[in-house]
Amino acid sequence: MSCVSLPHRSLVRIAGEDSQTLLQDVISCDVEGLASGLARLGALLTPQGKILFEFLVSRTGENGFLFDMDDDQVAAFMQRMTMYRLRARADIERVASTGVAACWDCPKAEDLFVDERFIDGPAVYRCYGEDLADTDNADDYARLRIERGVPEAGRDYALSDAFPHDVLMDLNEGVALKKGCYVGQEVVSRMQHRGTARRRIVHIAGESALPPPGTPVTANDRTIGQLGTTLEDIGLALVRIDKAAKAMDEETPILAGGAPVTLALPSWTGLRFPAADKND
Repeated sequence: MSCVSLPHRSLVRIAGEDSQTLLQDVISCDVEGLASGLARLGALLTPQGKILFEFLVSRTGENGFLFDMDDDQVAAFMQRMTMYRLRARADIERVASTGVAACWDCPKAEDLFVDERFIDGPAVYRCYGEDLADTDNADDYARLRIERGVPEAGRDYALSDAFPHDVLMDLNEGVALKKGCYVGQEVVSRMQHRGTARRRIVHIAGESALPPPGTPVTANDRTIGQLGTTLEDIGLALVRIDKAAKAMDEETPILAGGAPVTLALPSWTGLRFPAADKND
């Protein structure tokens, strides 16, 4: 069993007889269809459709939901959800002294939640509890995310800057494309039906160690994206796939920090780089 504790993550619990209805009407993912034992990617969006908060949500107890998110977002998230709660019968509280860990290469157990973001390959789990023991280190989990094409807010994209489609939420249950209205839903629906997502998370690889996160990805001296998580010569990046397609079609070098790199869309997405627009 491989297990890495995530000290930068904390838990928020929203529970009460109206909690499911509240969440279904506000956050991006489907909670009505969320089965026990799953940790589902979700977001609270701005009215303009950009990701304001990112989290994993799972069921806990009767009429309860756990939100697994970056520690520095907890207070603002709770404040925003309190605003949306109005008269709904739902309590919002931080879960103190409970750790978060990512685990893989192990059988499913009662205290493990399947992380739905990891689609291609063996299951990866979230574990919540006290005194979680590490068997691996943070680099092992970073490598796992990179290889499986799983981005995270604050590491691979900036909150309030990206749309759900940019970071593959339309393909891994992060946004519900068939449920009713929620905050930002109109923009998500429009991008889906018009096929207007131009930025996407991609795999990026270099001939040597990649530069640090935040380094621009360029082609023809123009920025087409930005590095996210990197580990040695591999990483994730958020790029304009139309610009990348044009550069690859014209055999123009794509660079990160001045060094050549190659790009690939995660295989599990089924996405392809668009046909290059030679008039761009």
